[in-house]
Amino acid sequence: MEQISIKDLLKINNPNIIDIRRREKYNRGHIKGAISIPKEEFINYLSSLSKNIKYYIYCDSGLRSLKLAKQLNSLGYNFTNIEGGYNNYLLRK
Repeated sequence: MEQISIKDLLKINNPNIIDIRRREKYNRGHIKGAISIPKEEFINYLSSLSKNIKYYIYCDSGLRSLKLAKQLNSLGYNFTNIEGGYNNYLLRK
């Protein structure tokens, strides 16, 4: 399973970032440029995602997003988990 650090993610020009946390958490703060697709609603958005686009996904700690990324990749999508999730984003220097 491919993962990426916050440091390396922030070097990418216009990455497709998906925040799977609840909307309330997203609204309080998120990685710049991320869109909100809560994990509980993800199935509703699946048909609008392309298997030809690379997506970066995160939750609070990176654990739930890692599990979801593995599931999505097994379906033919291209998801990379963001190591440490939003918590690591807050700790970046």
